[in-house]
Amino acid sequence: MENLQPTLERIYGLVVRYGMKFVMAIVVLILGLIVIRYITRGIVKVMRKGNVNESLIPFLKSLTNILLKVMLVISVMGMVGIQMTSFIAVLGAAGLAVGLALQGTLQNFAGGVMILLFKPYEVGHFIEAQGFMGTVKSIHIFTTELLTPDNRKVIIPNSPLATGSITNFSAMPTRRIDFSFGIGYGDDIDKAKGILLEMARKDERVLKEENPPQVMVEALGDSSVNLKLRVWVKSEDYWSLFFDTTEGAKKRFDASGISIPFPQRDVHLYNHK
Repeated sequence: MENLQPTLERIYGLVVRYGMKFVMAIVVLILGLIVIRYITRGIVKVMRKGNVNESLIPFLKSLTNILLKVMLVISVMGMVGIQMTSFIAVLGAAGLAVGLALQGTLQNFAGGVMILLFKPYEVGHFIEAQGFMGTVKSIHIFTTELLTPDNRKVIIPNSPLATGSITNFSAMPTRRIDFSFGIGYGDDIDKAKGILLEMARKDERVLKEENPPQVMVEALGDSSVNLKLRVWVKSEDYWSLFFDTTEGAKKRFDASGISIPFPQRDVHLYNHK
């Protein structure tokens, strides 16, 4: 018992010396996390009231959240009594090792910064990239989320998006639609062209002032004369007009006696005796 007494006294002294600091550090950590949550929410509200681009909000929110939490952890460790100079040196060495191990993640972070700076796309734009097509739902620090037309969520790393090819269907307010229709060689070309032009001119979605609808003979195919109809529309009307015009042209051609050829093959049977 006599040998155990000094040990117990040293333990008691350490508890008295560091116990309160440890408890206070835990309290500060919990309160700090709560405060950080409110701060990030407040920042989001301020950015939305200030009409900040929606593409920037998730990125800045995540970045602010991470920086505040790192500062909080460093402060809490200082309260416990950890020497910050030694800790920062160890943290720097560990950061170098982690940085080498997470080169891909850092590239995605740099890609996210490049996307937000140069804005090849924004939240709400419909894009095609990395083999996927969909509406941009959010841009985060490391990834971009797309929602495909059939309601699938696709998460793409920012690095290949920043360095690869992107087709942005929403970047321009108007788009041109090119329709191809084949008619028979025995059909009246002028009549078919007149039907297509009439359809385009009567459709209110077609933009007629700067770029009026055009119909021309595209090619003389193996079994059909191919006509091309070109119209300009607002980007949001592209697909509705595309489907309506395709269906309407078929019905109008049928009613006017204009045929739409399809591939056929003649088979000759010879009876060899």
